[in-house]
Amino acid sequence: MKTVFQRIALALFLILPLCAQAASLAARFMPGVPYYFEDFEPQQKPWAPPRNLNFEEVFKNYQYYEIVVETDGSQMTVQHFIQGRKISSEMYEILPDGALRKK
Repeated sequence: MKTVFQRIALALFLILPLCAQAASLAARFMPGVPYYFEDFEPQQKPWAPPRNLNFEEVFKNYQYYEIVVETDGSQMTVQHFIQGRKISSEMYEILPDGALRKK
């Protein structure tokens, strides 16, 4: 029979990795600041951003994605650009397990 301490320890062992993934995503992005990437694959679970492009790389690329995390860290806006023109803009909710869900 498991003690209460063992049950709590097991619950924390199962829950903390999920919280850490979501926290680490929010910690990677400063809210309201645009970040630029060559590609965007929202189906990854948990979602992991590719290498961030610097200012010069953004404008050399034919297409790129701009990601801005909202102030509360629960959602982000993803804009797709081709030759400097905005093609699309989508909003994604950041789920506790680090996955993204299109709004």
